Amino acid sequence: MGPKAKKIILILVGAFFIYAIFTSPDKAAGIVSNIWGVLVDGFNAILTFFDTLLNNN
Repeated sequence: MGPKAKKIILILVGAFFIYAIFTSPDKAAGIVSNIWGVLVDGFNAILTFFDTLLNNN
């Protein structure tokens, strides 16, 4: 995928988020909150994995 295609996709995704925020701010906030929760849970799982790996000598 070329740089132009990536730029167009980023612009479309950004436009969609702006549209979603203006049309339904509560749902948009819920989606962002859920995505953030998934990222935090994933990061914590990775930390737990490495902590367990390093402590099982």
